[in-house]
Amino acid sequence: MFKDDDEALVESCRKGDRAAFDVLVRRYQRPVYNAAYRVLGNVDDANDITQGVFVKVLERLDEYDPRWKFFSWIYRITINESINVQRHRARDRPIDEAADFTAPDGADPEWQLQNGQRSTRVQKALMSMKADDRVVLTLRHFSECSYEEMARILDLEEKTVKSRLFEARQRLSTLLKDAAPELI
Repeated sequence: MFKDDDEALVESCRKGDRAAFDVLVRRYQRPVYNAAYRVLGNVDDANDITQGVFVKVLERLDEYDPRWKFFSWIYRITINESINVQRHRARDRPIDEAADFTAPDGADPEWQLQNGQRSTRVQKALMSMKADDRVVLTLRHFSECSYEEMARILDLEEKTVKSRLFEARQRLSTLLKDAAPELI
């Protein structure tokens, strides 16, 4: 993403530059929210996680190691926080049916309806899966992380990440197999 630029911003933040932190927040707010939402399936929880992540980032900025991408570091915090919230739930809450599935400019209403239905079905299937499965699927397919980045974020061997992703994809495929072809 912005490795060199992120390093400069982090260094400025460490020196007390509030504007530099604001740039990092604007840059990563949406990816952090999206990752939390895909793990938790709840708008309010994703918003809470997003805010909490940036508070932790600010508190722990001195712990960031610039040998690694800032993106990986902040994603690891996001995933860990999301998993912690998930673990503290007695059971999964239903997904927020009012989630915003924004259509591209000029998309016709039929496309918007089909895309919304597909997104809702995938999200429901994800929410029925174990948190570990949701995490690897989210990092790879929604956050577009490489296997190397996923391994660093999850503190796992790359081959373990690949194996978990393969198995999670199989389970997701099974959950979606009864969907109409146009919804997959």
